Amino acid sequence: MAAALAALGGCGSKFRKYSGPEVTRIVVFKGERKMHLVNGIKALKTYKIGLGGNPIGHKQYEGDQKTPEGIYLVDRRNPDSTYHLSLGISYPNERDIAEAEALGKEPGGDIFIHGRARKNRGRGNDWTAGCIAVKDREMEEIYSMVRLGTEIVIVP
Repeated sequence: MAAALAALGGCGSKFRKYSGPEVTRIVVFKGERKMHLVNGIKALKTYKIGLGGNPIGHKQYEGDQKTPEGIYLVDRRNPDSTYHLSLGISYPNERDIAEAEALGKEPGGDIFIHGRARKNRGRGNDWTAGCIAVKDREMEEIYSMVRLGTEIVIVP
């Protein structure tokens, strides 16, 4: 009985195992609302995404509701995210900070790839404060595939 309960305890876990090819880059096409996990030049997986509530253009400052554009790294993992699971993006970089300062603003931060956390279902496509959102089940897959230091390229 104890063994059966222990086996069931593993069911439904948000933490998956992945043993396929390494994800060497993440490429996000904001205009297409697509994110590709790539190995070399081959897309391993493609996801439909949601973006910031004001998705056109590069993030310039905190509160502008835009998703950044440029080359960043996955710099942290949050297994306890409010949004199911999340992977941090290394925004802001030096250029982002300088651009925000030139406007007399703060650049903001805490940009992530994350799930919807159920409560955000039905909010439409572009509802985040500047993050990249996918379905929770997709986030579980992405979280298992992507490692710290993976490059992420975000283009208009």
